[in-house]
Amino acid sequence: MNEDSAADAVREFYERYPYPPPIESLDKYRQRWQDPNRRRADFHLHWPNKLYGEEKTVLVAGCGTSQASKHAARAPAARVVGIDFSATSVRSTEDLRRKHDLSNLEVHQLPIERVGELNISFDLIVCTGVLHHLANPDAGLRALRDVLKPDGAMHLMVYAPYGRTGIYMLQEFCRRVGIEPNDTDIEELIAALGSLPAAHPLARLLREVPDFRQRAALADALLHPQDRAYSVPQLMEFIGGAGLGFGRWIQQAPYSPGCGVMAHLPQSSRIASLDVIEQHAAAELFRGTMLTHSAIVHHEDYPHCSHAIDFAGEAWMDYLPVRVPDTLCIQERLPPGAAAVLINRAHTFTDIYMPIDAREKRLVDAIDGERSIREIAGDAGDAPRDVCRTLFERLWWHDQVVFDRSRG
Repeated sequence: MNEDSAADAVREFYERYPYPPPIESLDKYRQRWQDPNRRRADFHLHWPNKLYGEEKTVLVAGCGTSQASKHAARAPAARVVGIDFSATSVRSTEDLRRKHDLSNLEVHQLPIERVGELNISFDLIVCTGVLHHLANPDAGLRALRDVLKPDGAMHLMVYAPYGRTGIYMLQEFCRRVGIEPNDTDIEELIAALGSLPAAHPLARLLREVPDFRQRAALADALLHPQDRAYSVPQLMEFIGGAGLGFGRWIQQAPYSPGCGVMAHLPQSSRIASLDVIEQHAAAELFRGTMLTHSAIVHHEDYPHCSHAIDFAGEAWMDYLPVRVPDTLCIQERLPPGAAAVLINRAHTFTDIYMPIDAREKRLVDAIDGERSIREIAGDAGDAPRDVCRTLFERLWWHDQVVFDRSRG
């Protein structure tokens, strides 16, 4: 298909099978984001160097049926703009806007490539699960870059290839036997998947990922007319080609050679000696089951685009740690020598957890979102500098904290 035909096919697909499916209420989502620590942690995930503030312009590009409404509900002080080329998605978003009186939300039926027609620049752009469906993803990403403020941040999510091997096998199966995105063929496909061999690469996803049990999710995964995936190196090339620079992963522990199983491989020292992006590429290959990549990117000349958090010098002592709200402190059935184990519930890899000893736990317990590492160490009886550096670097890589470094 040429670009116009591909775009038409994708638009028609989402008019018939909107995904994610429309929702009726935002009440639970809004309640979850009432926690000011959650909002603050999310802010400094994107901008460790900026003073916390909630008045910003947010673009949700390819907003689907509810994503823009969710951002408007969680950030009432922000101006949120949602765009989508699907009339069904725009109608669903407008319904939620009216139902929940989201006066800070506006919605436009507009393809990403034409976002410049809004004549608005944005502090934050959210584009998740969209670019890999465009006929020309490079043009789409460049259009988003052009409306991103010089110090803005962009949250991108694209498909990853290796974890989706089973999906691409079944996509090819559907193409070869002529399965189409219509109600009858989808029902027959669901029935056929019940006979999928247990060792098939897709069978694990059907067992372990609840989303794939939904009718709309299966249609989106297996019968979508336009779909591509990006490995870590391909994603970096994609980002760089649009004049953007990589900031960090939304969840970075799975990519780190120092977290989980990666830290205990015989080759761990070799991996740690690689360039950072090569480390992440190696982790993707070894783990093998990543379905997506979610990254924060900035303009390539933004001074804090990469390496915004650095433990090599002295500046880290004045970082202010902010707890990530999805973490648990486990104090039962501990490994030898541990006073607790820290787990981020958002992680899908069960090997990623962080044991801490009694001294480290006292430092972790002292994190209150108000004091710097230097102040925490002093209040803990002048904990040794090396102990503090090692602990807080581990906390950061394990997605246990983000840092507010705006005071420095």
